[in-house]
Amino acid sequence: MELVKGANAPIGVGEVRIAVAAATPVDLAALLLTEDGKVRSDSDFVFYNQPSAPGVDVLPPDAVRIAPGAVPAEIDKIVVTASLDGSGPANWGQAGPLRISVADNVTGDVLATFAPTGLGSETALIAVELYRRQGAWKVRAVGQGYAEGLAGIAGDFGITVDDEPSSTPPTPITASASPVPASAPATGTPPLRSPAAPPGTAAATTVPPVPQPPAPAPVFGQPTVSLDKGRVTLRKNETVSLSKSGAAPLTRVRMGLGWDPATAGRRVDLDASVIAYDSRAKKLINVWFMKQEAYGGAVRHSGDNLTGHGEGDDEAITIDLGALPPEVHALVFTVNSFAGHKFDQVGRAHCRLVDDHTNQELVRFELSKGEPTTGVFMAMLVRGPQSWNMTALGVYSKGSTVRKMVDPGKRFVLDAR
Repeated sequence: MELVKGANAPIGVGEVRIAVAAATPVDLAALLLTEDGKVRSDSDFVFYNQPSAPGVDVLPPDAVRIAPGAVPAEIDKIVVTASLDGSGPANWGQAGPLRISVADNVTGDVLATFAPTGLGSETALIAVELYRRQGAWKVRAVGQGYAEGLAGIAGDFGITVDDEPSSTPPTPITASASPVPASAPATGTPPLRSPAAPPGTAAATTVPPVPQPPAPAPVFGQPTVSLDKGRVTLRKNETVSLSKSGAAPLTRVRMGLGWDPATAGRRVDLDASVIAYDSRAKKLINVWFMKQEAYGGAVRHSGDNLTGHGEGDDEAITIDLGALPPEVHALVFTVNSFAGHKFDQVGRAHCRLVDDHTNQELVRFELSKGEPTTGVFMAMLVRGPQSWNMTALGVYSKGSTVRKMVDPGKRFVLDAR
């Protein structure tokens, strides 16, 4: 049966398979909705990072399996979405036609098909919806496009895509020299003694040492190295000035983030993100797999890597420094595990800053050992008087999404002022 937009058909089988055929890679997702048209929690959002819920499974690369009899009684509707994965055309208008099929998952018999039309600048759409009607399930052809992508659809149905404001005060970072035990000898010029006195004369006297001021501790966020001698490898809390004597300022950079499973063959799904703050550490935007660009493309995400396997960067975020609004003072880069993988299961996590025009690596920072948490602050770019600076962070945090990293990340911005 060929459906037109708005038409419906009965579902009289135990399991259905909803598939999308398109000329470009497509990400499928499903949302389980109650009678009020909202999800109960984020666990009702089924997609590549959370591929299963009761009665619903996302089957990469192009299908969703739904067993209506296993869907919780309070769920009234299941919305199936299709979104561009960012590796091909910019929108559905450029991607060409797509066709949605609803089939019996056991026999393969096609129950209904639907070809959405009239799509243009949209990057995601509601393909079809399955809903309860008088004790039975039906499928309806929808074909509604969203220019805001999957994030726009998720937000309409109650998924929190952006952060909730919080009054939690940021914890300051204090940079201080290592304490010296009370029993330790004083540092500085060693004590001087007068020449040995002849026998029978007064004992030699000790000339007190000249006090030496302690070396100043490095100030967090202030650069101690530059790019003048070439590529820089940072240690935790070190900062490099992204300027080079006699060279033009950097205009477009790429932060590449990578990781590998600590155990060979294991699948580890992590997500790279960036949070933009103003000079008072107020969050402006965040870019992540649910929202892959901001400021008209001045900040752009490469898309989600689901395994962590392979050499080099797993995900990258490109920044057009010259196109950022002046209120953007700092960019904090994070890596999180939406699926709950912890960083003690991850090996060789790194971030590296690359000149996006020349593809030359400028700065690298590597983490040698992970901790049993689901988030880590990797690095920060801060706008300086003459150029941007990059600080290596390497601070672990309990955050499975970038939303949960926003408030803890404020402290880095405040202490780098």
